[in-house]
Amino acid sequence: MKTLRIIPLAIAALAAAGCSNDAPMVGLGIDDSYRIARMQTLVLRPALDGTEYAWSVDGTVESHDRDFVFVTADEGVYTILLTITDGSETFEHRCVVSVFHEEVEYSPWIARVYEYTPGPGQFVNTMPEYTDGDSAADMAAKVLASIGGERNELVTLGSFGGYVVFGFDHTVVNVPGENDFRIWGNAFYEATVDGRPGGSSEPGIVSVSLDVNGNGIPDDPWYELAGSDYGADGTIRSYSVTYRRPDPSKEGEDAASVAWSDSEGASGYIPHNIFHPQSYWPQWLDPSEEAYTLCGTRLAPNAEIYPPGSKHYVLYAPAWGYADAHPNDKADLNSFDISNAVDSRGDRVRLPGADFIRVHTALNQVCGPIGETSTEISKACDLHVK
Repeated sequence: MKTLRIIPLAIAALAAAGCSNDAPMVGLGIDDSYRIARMQTLVLRPALDGTEYAWSVDGTVESHDRDFVFVTADEGVYTILLTITDGSETFEHRCVVSVFHEEVEYSPWIARVYEYTPGPGQFVNTMPEYTDGDSAADMAAKVLASIGGERNELVTLGSFGGYVVFGFDHTVVNVPGENDFRIWGNAFYEATVDGRPGGSSEPGIVSVSLDVNGNGIPDDPWYELAGSDYGADGTIRSYSVTYRRPDPSKEGEDAASVAWSDSEGASGYIPHNIFHPQSYWPQWLDPSEEAYTLCGTRLAPNAEIYPPGSKHYVLYAPAWGYADAHPNDKADLNSFDISNAVDSRGDRVRLPGADFIRVHTALNQVCGPIGETSTEISKACDLHVK
């Protein structure tokens, strides 16, 4: 076995400060040691080509990918071993990573909102409130003012596909065997039928992304956290809905209703009602665009009229794994494990942590007088920061 030298192998190591790109490259040589704060990422990229790669941390193989991201919630000293196989040649390189406690204590609460694009809905432009002239950046800032820190104000995601992307002042670490973060909404129970809790359950699908490229923006691959209904009948992956700007040539409430068509060939309207008279179309969207499309996994409709013959709708909760699906006092049912991340094929992926979290409304349904189903969230926290 050959020990890999600095000349044949260069590793670019990026000690990223959470979701920030303030930290510079550590250079192209191989250092014997690195120092990083806990809950910050160290990205290692070998420049030597090989047919197989193996990364181990303190003797446990963690990855066979070419690039490796190291992050931990625990202080200490860790030994990383890279083994590269190229035909009959095997090379090794070891480095030691010292992980220290952050100088400024992390907050467990949301620190950044990167994107906010709701689907049309009866609370859009009011939660948070749109002011004439607001841009997408202005609305993202208003969302942060509602759900950032210990604030606890509801933000609507509107109809299917509407989403928000947020993050913390550090990487949320994937701690084996534990839930990693929690999200609050406004779900409640009012009835249990055939053992199913129901009431107002408007589930949002949660996805995560790791800032592998270190640029501090959510442009790395996304991975859905597979909940209880991920493989259920009626769940559709790669589903999309196109919404069309309301037609002012129509009369009455129809002039304000939003037409939609989906990737399955269905169509309908997000109906306007007298209780919420503002426009349901996100007013900060490009006025030259007559339509926009939102994509993601869709769950099967969860609403039923109960009792039968009434006009009362009950929205039944999926078992686990979705935002705004269960009351906030059900902590475990509103908490999420990064280990449930899957790729677009549904295969499990190993993610050491998450820098970006996205929630999107998972249902496309209208429930009579209570209108469209829309996910709402009010705050989120990292369960590993006390």
